Amino acid sequence: MDVSHHSYSPWLVFLSLWRHRELVWQLTQRDVVGRYRGSFMGLLWSFIHPLVMLAVYTTVFGVILQTKWPGIDDSLDFALILFAGLIIYNFFSECLNRAPLLILGHPNYVKKVIFPLEIFPWVAVGSALFHTGVSVIAWLIFYFAVHGMIDWTVIFLPLVFLPLILVALGCCWFLSSAGVFVRDVGQTVSLITLILLFMSPVFYSINGVPPGLRAVLLMNPLTFIMEQARAVLIWEQWPDFGGLAVYAAVSLVAAWLGLAWFQKTRDGFADVI
Repeated sequence: MDVSHHSYSPWLVFLSLWRHRELVWQLTQRDVVGRYRGSFMGLLWSFIHPLVMLAVYTTVFGVILQTKWPGIDDSLDFALILFAGLIIYNFFSECLNRAPLLILGHPNYVKKVIFPLEIFPWVAVGSALFHTGVSVIAWLIFYFAVHGMIDWTVIFLPLVFLPLILVALGCCWFLSSAGVFVRDVGQTVSLITLILLFMSPVFYSINGVPPGLRAVLLMNPLTFIMEQARAVLIWEQWPDFGGLAVYAAVSLVAAWLGLAWFQKTRDGFADVI
């Protein structure tokens, strides 16, 4: 039996990935390829989808509603700013929306096979990271087409993204477990992610939000990461290393708490599924 079955060690957050790295890689590949299997354009859809959504949001908010970003008048620059925020949101939203079905969708692994169930959130996050990487490539191509160059600070984007990955993992571990026992979790999460879209500075600048509401938005786990991503992608600024360090520490605790809950409840999965 997997020795990590009842472990609550904080190191298990990373140890589970390291121990089963080949399995995680294979399952992630299968997940990504399987999503587009049988379609005419295959993996090309992962590139087309974010571009279509960008065009829709840019048209609605930038053209129809005439939404403005402080100091930005050009609609193409507005699209780049909006796209950068959407990349962060789409990653987190994909992880959360898939989480409640991660265990429910694999009943055979729960009932019949001794299997490291804690790796399924890693697979979901890995799949979401693939789509995020495609979106980033699309963003960079778009940015280069508009400005003829790419700011060197883009190299800090993985550093900015890392703490959010840990938060997403913690949420996936918690929600995948909760989804087994409470089937309404999936519907609740879809509503939360929709609210999160408009409570995050995707379509508007946080500097234009009233101070009282700004404090609420800063409690959103996506707000700081979106601001930092735009800083390194668009404004050619260094990331806030101090803020990222604090965020990383909190996100590590969140990931461990989510995993601890998963480990605590996993023995009951087979009784419910």
